[in-house]
Amino acid sequence: MKARKLVIVGDSAFAEIAREYFDADTDYQVVAFSVEQAFLKRDCLHGLPVVPFEALDRHFAPDAHAVFAAVTYTQLNRLRARLAAQAKLRGYALASYVSPRAFVWRNVRLGEHCFVFEDNTVQPFVQIGDNVVLWSGNHIGHHSTIADHCFVSSHVVVSGFCRVGSHSFLGVNATLANNVTLGRDNWIGPNTVVMKDTADGALFRTEQPEPARVTAPRFFRVAA
Repeated sequence: MKARKLVIVGDSAFAEIAREYFDADTDYQVVAFSVEQAFLKRDCLHGLPVVPFEALDRHFAPDAHAVFAAVTYTQLNRLRARLAAQAKLRGYALASYVSPRAFVWRNVRLGEHCFVFEDNTVQPFVQIGDNVVLWSGNHIGHHSTIADHCFVSSHVVVSGFCRVGSHSFLGVNATLANNVTLGRDNWIGPNTVVMKDTADGALFRTEQPEPARVTAPRFFRVAA
């Protein structure tokens, strides 16, 4: 029997994934899911109850349960931040997950309510704020800071001495050069390279490349 009980706020794919990781790698036992009443569409998920977030304490006492809000980057991470803050105000401890298959150096400072997937490399003297998600396979370089309420997707490179402003999103394969500071509320699209500091609210979109006029089967002389 595991020592600690956990309720996951959310019922999306991230919530399902979070349940798998917490159950497999931690001393938390996930006992329920919870969503806000307006979005409550089912009463059971993977054999566990789904209860209204507004009535969470009627079902699961704050002094005996922790909470993790498994929400992605909706509203530039503000939905996840709001749900976590509300749970904390109601007396729930906020859980974090750090994969045992991630490399996190011993002097890294990690805030509360974070989720660090496998294959992340987090180098010495990095500071990571509260409510940060590092999806799988990122490199967070030495002496860099990721502020509160950020979402770093996958295979992102944050070089040394960088700062990522709060509520920002970094898309798949994005790269920050050394000594770059991102402002607050930045959206860095997939495969974007950022070479200099950015303003608050900056959005860097990734353009879809146009396909060649010749088709792939014709180029490789594949018979129909």
